[in-house]
Amino acid sequence: MRFSTASAILGLPLLAAADVPEYQAQFENYLGQAQSFLGKITDKIPNPNRHDPVAAAEAKAGSLNLDVLTLNNWKDTLYGPVKPESTTPEEWWVLITGGNKTCFGHCGRIEAAFNETAGKWAVTPGAPHTALLNCENQPVLCNAWSAPVGAIWIFEVLPEPAPVDIWTKRLNMTTVTSDEIIALREEGFKNSAKLHDGFFHPFNGPLAKNGLAVPVGWVLWAFNLLPSWAFMILVSIFSRTMMSNRLNQQMDGNRGGRRPPQAGQAAPQR
Repeated sequence: MRFSTASAILGLPLLAAADVPEYQAQFENYLGQAQSFLGKITDKIPNPNRHDPVAAAEAKAGSLNLDVLTLNNWKDTLYGPVKPESTTPEEWWVLITGGNKTCFGHCGRIEAAFNETAGKWAVTPGAPHTALLNCENQPVLCNAWSAPVGAIWIFEVLPEPAPVDIWTKRLNMTTVTSDEIIALREEGFKNSAKLHDGFFHPFNGPLAKNGLAVPVGWVLWAFNLLPSWAFMILVSIFSRTMMSNRLNQQMDGNRGGRRPPQAGQAAPQR
């Protein structure tokens, strides 16, 4: 948060009043109310980077061999099994899932199907790596990727700085089974999945290449926190400011030059 010089000057009388005994109790009362108000606001802001390291370690070390992606570890995780001299991409299947707010309680079946698939692939030689991205716990990362819940993202990862191909496939969250996911790979996922070449590509997109993907993810997450009425107020303030600036520029232009002749009136001769 930034404080302007004007704000500091205006705050000097309050600091001076705080040193006066008869105003000190009142000042402390106001300060306590302000701290209480800020505390309530802070408590209502959800944590955009929730992670349970114990549960993640159990998922990785257990029979599923499943990684849990977060804002801090996703890139290191995906590049983890990639060898520097490798010319064959490492294949990752990542399920984009969520909770009650992001998935409306419909992600249970697809998670169960994916976990079952991960358990089968964990004991299958040559099977892909598997990981989970929960948009309820990692909203900034999901916004940075523009990743919808209920989809599988298939990464083909080569050593840096080689491009990374990503294929995306939406699944029916109410009917999907483990056999369907396995068949998707066996029958050739590239025949039915879509190649991701969009603006929000985590590796090849312009946002990622310019280091803007995560900042944009934070901005989108913050906007999602705003209630609709607050967003409308911001839009109204912005539009009024733009109209006011335009009107002031027109008025300044009329003051600085001659007024144009009215219709039917000859322009003044020089």
